[in-house]
Amino acid sequence: MGDDSEWLKLPIDQKCEHKLWKARLNGYEEALKIFQKIKDEKSPEWSKYLGLIKKFVTDSNAVVQLKGLEAALVYVENAHVAGKTTGEVVSGVVSKVFNQPKAKAKELGIEICLMYVEIEKGEAVQEELLKGLDNKNPKIVVACIETLRKALSEFGSKIILLKPIIKVLPKLFESREKAIRDEAKLIAVEIYRWIRDALRPPLQNINSVQLKELEEEWVRLPTGAPKPSRFLRSQQELEAKLEQQQSAGGDAEGGGDDSDEVPQIDAYELLEAVEILSKLPKDFYDKIEAKKWQERKEALEAVEVLVKNPKLEAGDYADLVKALKKVVGKDTNVMLVALAAKCLTGLAVGLRKKFGQYAGHVVPTILEKFKEKKPQVVQALQEAIDAIFLTTTLQNISEDVLAVMDNKNPTIKQQTSLFIARSFRHCTASTLPKSLLKPFCAALLKHINDSAPEVRDAAFEALGTALKVVGEKAVNPFLADVDKLKLDKIKECSEKVELVHGKKAGLAADKKEFKPVPGRTAASGAAGDKDMKDISAPKPGPLKKAPATKAGGPPKKGKPTAPGGTGSTGTKNKKGLETKEIVEPELSIEVCEEKASVVLPPTCIQVLDSSNWKERLACMEEFQKAVELMDRTEMPCQALVRMLAKKPGWKETNFQVMQMKLHIVALIAQKGNFSKTSAQIVLDGLVDKIGDVKCGNNAKEAMTAIAEACMLPWTAEQVMSMAFSQKNPKNQSETLNWLSNAIKEFGFSGLNVKAFISNVKTALAATNPAVRTSAITLLGVMYLYVGPSLRMFFEDEKPALLSQIDAEFEKMQGQSPPAPTRGISKHSTSGTDEGEDGDEPDDGGNDVVDLLPRTEISDKITSELVSKIGDKNWKIRKEGLDEVAGIINEAKFIQPNIGELPTALKGRLNDSNKILVQQTLNILQQLAIAMGPNIKQHVKNLGIPIITVLGDSKNNVRAAALATVNAWAEQTGMKEWLEGEDLSEELKKENPFLRQELLGWLAEKLPTLRSTPTDLILCVPHLYSCLEDRNGDVRKKAQDALPFFMMHLGYEKMAKATGKLKPTSKDQVLAMLEKAKANMPAKPAAPTKTTSKPMGGSAPAKFQPASAPAEDSVSSSAEPRPDPKKAKAPGVSSKAKSAQGKKVPSKTSLKEDEDKSGPIFIVVPNGKEQRMKDEKGLKVLKWNFTTPRDEYIEQLKTQMSSCVAKWLQDEMFHSDFQHHNKALAVMVDHLECEKEGVIGCLDLILKWLTLRFFDTNTSVLMKALEYLKLLFTLLREEEYHLTENEASSFIPYLILKVGEPKDVIRKDVRAILNRMCLVYPASKMFSFIMEGTKSKNSKQRAECLEELGCLVESYGMNVCQPTPGKALKEIAIHIGDRDNAVRNAALNTIVTVYNVHGDQVFKLIGNLSEKDMSMLEERIKRSAKRPSAAPVKQVEEKPQRTQSISSNSNMLRKGPAEDMSSKLNQARSMSGHPEAAQMVRREFQLDLDEIENDNGTVRCEMPELVQHKLDDIFEPVLIPEPKIRAVSPHFDDMHSNTASTINFIISQVASGDINTSIQALTQIDEVLRQEDKAEAMSGHIDQFLIATFMQLRLIYNTHMADEKLEKDEIIKLYSCIIGNMISLFQIESLAREASTGVLKDLMHGLITLMLDSRIEDLEEGQQVIRSVNLLVVKVLEKSDQTNILSALLVLLQDSLLATASSPKFSELVMKCLWRMVRLLPDTINSINLDRILLDIHIFMKVFPKEKLKQCKSEFPIRTLKTLLHTLCKLKGPKILDHLTMIDNKNESELEAHLCRMMKHSMDQTGSKSDKETEKGASRLDEKSSKAKVNDFLAEIFKKIGSKENTKEGLAELYEYKKKYSDADIEPFLKNSSQFFQSYVERGLRVIEMEREGKGRIPTSTGISPQMEVTCVPTPTSTVSSIGNTNGEEVGPSVYLERLKILRQRCGLDNAKDDRPPLTSLLSKPAVPTVASSTDMLHSKLSQLRESREQHQHSDLDSNQIHSSGTMTTSSSSTANIDDLKKRLERIKSSRK
Repeated sequence: MGDDSEWLKLPIDQKCEHKLWKARLNGYEEALKIFQKIKDEKSPEWSKYLGLIKKFVTDSNAVVQLKGLEAALVYVENAHVAGKTTGEVVSGVVSKVFNQPKAKAKELGIEICLMYVEIEKGEAVQEELLKGLDNKNPKIVVACIETLRKALSEFGSKIILLKPIIKVLPKLFESREKAIRDEAKLIAVEIYRWIRDALRPPLQNINSVQLKELEEEWVRLPTGAPKPSRFLRSQQELEAKLEQQQSAGGDAEGGGDDSDEVPQIDAYELLEAVEILSKLPKDFYDKIEAKKWQERKEALEAVEVLVKNPKLEAGDYADLVKALKKVVGKDTNVMLVALAAKCLTGLAVGLRKKFGQYAGHVVPTILEKFKEKKPQVVQALQEAIDAIFLTTTLQNISEDVLAVMDNKNPTIKQQTSLFIARSFRHCTASTLPKSLLKPFCAALLKHINDSAPEVRDAAFEALGTALKVVGEKAVNPFLADVDKLKLDKIKECSEKVELVHGKKAGLAADKKEFKPVPGRTAASGAAGDKDMKDISAPKPGPLKKAPATKAGGPPKKGKPTAPGGTGSTGTKNKKGLETKEIVEPELSIEVCEEKASVVLPPTCIQVLDSSNWKERLACMEEFQKAVELMDRTEMPCQALVRMLAKKPGWKETNFQVMQMKLHIVALIAQKGNFSKTSAQIVLDGLVDKIGDVKCGNNAKEAMTAIAEACMLPWTAEQVMSMAFSQKNPKNQSETLNWLSNAIKEFGFSGLNVKAFISNVKTALAATNPAVRTSAITLLGVMYLYVGPSLRMFFEDEKPALLSQIDAEFEKMQGQSPPAPTRGISKHSTSGTDEGEDGDEPDDGGNDVVDLLPRTEISDKITSELVSKIGDKNWKIRKEGLDEVAGIINEAKFIQPNIGELPTALKGRLNDSNKILVQQTLNILQQLAIAMGPNIKQHVKNLGIPIITVLGDSKNNVRAAALATVNAWAEQTGMKEWLEGEDLSEELKKENPFLRQELLGWLAEKLPTLRSTPTDLILCVPHLYSCLEDRNGDVRKKAQDALPFFMMHLGYEKMAKATGKLKPTSKDQVLAMLEKAKANMPAKPAAPTKTTSKPMGGSAPAKFQPASAPAEDSVSSSAEPRPDPKKAKAPGVSSKAKSAQGKKVPSKTSLKEDEDKSGPIFIVVPNGKEQRMKDEKGLKVLKWNFTTPRDEYIEQLKTQMSSCVAKWLQDEMFHSDFQHHNKALAVMVDHLECEKEGVIGCLDLILKWLTLRFFDTNTSVLMKALEYLKLLFTLLREEEYHLTENEASSFIPYLILKVGEPKDVIRKDVRAILNRMCLVYPASKMFSFIMEGTKSKNSKQRAECLEELGCLVESYGMNVCQPTPGKALKEIAIHIGDRDNAVRNAALNTIVTVYNVHGDQVFKLIGNLSEKDMSMLEERIKRSAKRPSAAPVKQVEEKPQRTQSISSNSNMLRKGPAEDMSSKLNQARSMSGHPEAAQMVRREFQLDLDEIENDNGTVRCEMPELVQHKLDDIFEPVLIPEPKIRAVSPHFDDMHSNTASTINFIISQVASGDINTSIQALTQIDEVLRQEDKAEAMSGHIDQFLIATFMQLRLIYNTHMADEKLEKDEIIKLYSCIIGNMISLFQIESLAREASTGVLKDLMHGLITLMLDSRIEDLEEGQQVIRSVNLLVVKVLEKSDQTNILSALLVLLQDSLLATASSPKFSELVMKCLWRMVRLLPDTINSINLDRILLDIHIFMKVFPKEKLKQCKSEFPIRTLKTLLHTLCKLKGPKILDHLTMIDNKNESELEAHLCRMMKHSMDQTGSKSDKETEKGASRLDEKSSKAKVNDFLAEIFKKIGSKENTKEGLAELYEYKKKYSDADIEPFLKNSSQFFQSYVERGLRVIEMEREGKGRIPTSTGISPQMEVTCVPTPTSTVSSIGNTNGEEVGPSVYLERLKILRQRCGLDNAKDDRPPLTSLLSKPAVPTVASSTDMLHSKLSQLRESREQHQHSDLDSNQIHSSGTMTTSSSSTANIDDLKKRLERIKSSRK
């Protein structure tokens, strides 16, 4: 026992793992005791055993295992952490316990499994048990089934999922093991207990004997609903409650609780879906079209077999349905019709909701086929249509059904009514709203009067069913005109009806005979109470003629047969009276006189037609008195008006009598029961008098009174038709005016828009302007109610008229329709008929769009059009789509039947051609607008495919798809989209674009819904997978959408849905759910009906009842709406609600007016501070978003509620922008008087304004900006400073608006930014604006850059954040922007900085690309040349800045800079919009091509010439005199040490003053000539060279262009510079100090100088050029060979890259390189070969061989090859060891090239002599081989032939001919047309003329004979640059060149132009300008050198050179200008 003692000492957990079984047994026993003792389920003790529990149950020793199982059971029951062990423990139990022979072990194992289920781990347990069913050991399988059965029996089918079990049942029944089969039988019985017959279909295929046994068992089961006997932990309280109930003996409630479980399982859900489309016979579609009916039958039978599968997999069944539909509709063989109907039934049953998208196509066909009499066909069709009905909604197919109701065939009518009856049975009060019931009832009412008895019976049954479903109160309004007999019949039918919903048991239905009706009605949105009022309150008299009215007008009929005994008899009688009057018969004149004589004084009747007007007047007075005293019931209205109409009637000539008459008509209409019959007697007369000056007003009053009595819609229709049937324009215009007013007074409900529109169109076409004006005013009023859709009807009017209409609409925008004041009949006592009015926004308000005429376009959608849309050729497809768009455009509003169009368009949504996809999307958008809410029925078959397009990879396609989906959803509401599995299927697709777009869309739409279909839960699993998507955007969108899903589904459902996730995912998702729970918004509550409609009229939305919850104002379903349907398009809905009950009691509105008197901002002490703390502490969301999400809006609303007046807050957060405008107006009014309040709420006000920046409405934006301007002015006066919090949550959003396309908005924003700098530090503003420059919006970038410039200008450099350097680098990046405006703005900003701070700018902006730098330097130079007298536009250009330059005066340059800067500031404002200034007008571009193409004739019509004062041109340009003082010769006194002295002198070298520069150069020359002193220059060489080449640039750009300067002085300066340099480069030690970058710039400067043609014109110019030649040779020989070689390579590369660079420049650089090549044999050892090869590598990378070959000249490639060849020859194979500095050798062909060379030269030995090298260089001019020449020429002619490169080709041909004068181009020309030949010849002539007259520059012998260079610039770059798209300017020489050519063509003399034309900088590689830089060189030029080391300057783009400076350059200019003046005179005279 010795070893026992060892393990006894171990702790328990170790014992449990011990290898000795005894130890483990002991461990398990002790663990069991401990487990039983621990009371706290969360005790840390439990966690110790977490990993051991699996071992407890899987112990290898049977005895020990039993104890382990006991311990495990206790652990699972009590430990909080036990759930984590579920998977491993249950799988252990299945594999190691269920196979044990001991029954005890098995029992414990089952208990453990059930305990896991109890602790909410049912799904994991079930998963393991189902895995166990596949085990080979039958014992294990039996135990698993038993466990599942027990779990189901105890916990019920809600916890244990039946679907997976049922799936495996058939397999278990087939097992060979009897034990398994028996256990399967037991579990089948248990399942049946829970779901009853739903289990039958899945088991229909098992062995018949087994099925029989099961049936027997099933029959024995008790019928009561089963209840779970054991509950989950979370349900334990429920268990306790149940026990109490049972002990009390009443289990009824429990039964009630769970009764919903029985129908929960649907057999369909338990089935596996079968895929049948692929199984269709291959030839099915051919066979179904076959001529033989037997073949068609075979095809249908094949389908029938397939569709017998009870559940079908979703797919594209469109073609199959189409084929079956064709058979049903067109097949002559009735047997096949029945068979096809059966197939459709099978499809509908198997697909369920997924079939819904095809329902619309099939329903009309089936209904029309009911004309067949054969019972089997009728039955098949009935089954089919009933099955199809279940896949869709009545709403979706209502249009089709109603259309068939009018069919003449009685069988069709009968069967349709029966179908409606059967459909109604499936409806409930909520799914059969009044809007749907109304058209059905109207149609059925026609049928109950049908001649065929079967039709009548069917209609009675349908109406009876409707009565049963929604109750009498809802149906009665529609049955008002039905007689008693028929009404009884309907009621009788209603009692027999059994509804599908929960009324299966006949007994129950009988008992509750009457209950369902009121109960159901009450449920339907309080319709109950309303209808009670309906009956008791008399009707106001909206009297309609016929019972079945148009969908437009509300069917407001009287109800003579009010049902039941409700309501007092008195009111009923009144109703009866009114009803009679509707159809009041027309009385004869005798009867009228008789009736009138009873109530009127006899004298009155006698003198009615007296010839004396006074008698008639007296008679009228009596008449009036009599009417005033008459009682309503006794007043014979028709008789009275007949009396008035009696001769002279309305032809009365005396206006006083007439006025009285009209007044009496008004009185009768007001006081009596005035009928339409009476109205018709008088209306004609009234219309006739409406235009009368004296009687017009009375006529209008009478009309208004009649409108009140007979309803406006009827009256208006009559009046309009009368007015327009006569010709008096005054009457017409006044009628229109009356109607405009009447609509405002009565509201818009029920008006017949169609009739009006045609009348208005007539009026708009009238010749009389007054009629047109009145018509436009009327349209304005209609616009208030109808909204923008009204405009569609007038789009074909003339533009002038349309603009007037638009202006009227614009006026109306922002106004809400006024509350109706009339039309609410005064006779009704309490509330009016709210039952109708209340729920009738479906009529008058039913989007007025519903009143608009809709066109039927299905006949235009022909099969040809459909096949076009599906054609293989995309062009034909496009044509088809164009046609469709045209059809829809033309029709404006269309009916929902669009034939085959949906399938055709659906195909185009996945077209390979994206343009067509976008076009299809546009058509679908049009379709949604055109079809309106009826588009609903196409959501499934067309809407969902649009969502698929959201997954497109192209941004613009996705945006179009989203816009389309939104357009659709606006019409349909969201319900249709969310129903069914379609949306979840889309979300399932793992396409990141689709997921993020779809989730974004749902996140936007879900919060606005009050309820969603249950199918939304199907999206949740996919939403969870999106939360863990690889794509960050998808995850973000999914997180955003999470709270909104939860808002509709609730946290519990969402949490439960995580059960199927992996444990890690589940934890993450649950954490997100918790977070979302905190942010979950409340559902938008349905507006309370009680307050919203006590008066039946309507009020504008501003009287929204205070009780309506706040969310309403945000959500799209904002307006308090009586019916819960949100399908209306928002644009219309708010207006269309018109008269449909929304009016708040007048008390409320009064009260609101009183409330508005107090302060609007309430000062809360420390409120703002607290809000800032909350934001810092992350208690609230930080105000930071790309677009404002709802949670931000909600948060702001909550924060505002304490400090903003309630009524103002309602306005601010209203969904309608007009209310925002009102809120802003109020805020402006209260700004001055509530300063303290405004400042106290400033953070909230600014946040709210940021929300307004995201609105699309311009008027709100303008108002908001207006308010901000006032606000910041106020803050400045109050000396308030914005806090960081306020600034950061406002400024970024304000800056967004600076990029608005509208100028006026941008100006306002800039003004606000300017004012903000007075309340917030400009330096902090700078950072925000800097952020704005990163925007994608180019306008915003440009404006922000301009603003930065203004800030620097006003506040100096200190404003730049974080440092001036970083800021300017950021700004300089934008010089290379794609957008011209941005480039200009960036350049202007840097120029502004330059103007304030001079050359320091260059140091700060760091390295720029050559192009950018050249643009900048050009712009700086240009700004310096601006005439100082520029008009100061600054005030308009941008808000004036308060200049505070003095604060940084220490940084300003002295001397001329000071007066320069003030002038530049003025000039700066001129550059606000440089694009405009630089555009050369087309007429003045002298474009040769354009003139060529003008058929050889010169246009006679000349452009208007601007009258320039040409004399000004001769005035010398004023350049401010330099004021820098000369250097004192005794500078040694001032500067103690040599270095600073030299620094100072060098800084003087770059001076703008020639004398200063010459003095400095002389001093340096002295130093350099004395050998002992020359060393002092060491260390300053780069500095000196930089100063020198800056001076060279200055001369080139400024001095040479300066007329006042003596050219001798320039020559002197040049001599000094060149002399100095030669001295320097003779001292080798100093020359070698020059660095690569500096040498590159120096060589650039020198070569540019050699090419300067202006130097030639000077006397000593030739000498200068010779000296430069000599200097270049010195530089090449004496500099550090590596540096100079590297510099030349970089310079060559840059010059080839620069488009504007002259080829001569590159040629000279190459000649320098050849010189270097010749020096190589001597210098090869001193060269750093690695660096040179790196440079060559970079060169070859930039210019691969192919690119070099494209160069116009072959020199560059020869030069490169020669250099490499020489290096290879000198170094041999070792050269390959020198590629160490190259990182990636594959980037260029260098290595390959060297290797080839090495191979080539392997057989040649020794290094060849220098002469050979020389030969190699001179070989460049040898001709290419013949073949090459041909290729080359072919290439050139190809270019000439192409449109784009024709000029380039001609130039190349010219070059080629010049080079090889003997070249024969004839063969190439002879094959071409005569035109082409003459074109080429002419082109060559033109180029020759362009280039003539440019001289040569003789070069000194210093550089080898080849260096004699002709300095002719290539014109190609010049000419092509004229059409410069960037809008930069072009120098004058180009225009002179063109002018010269044109002169020659026109035969004008050109003698004066023999010399070169106005020499301009254009043709030269211009050098970047650097003006005098005293400060800069002073402050360590060396820094600049370092910063420029890597980056070297190059030529300026020649196009950019500003012409203003060069206008007066060379001496030839005067002659040219004289010439120009003459020409101008000549042109003018020719024009006269």
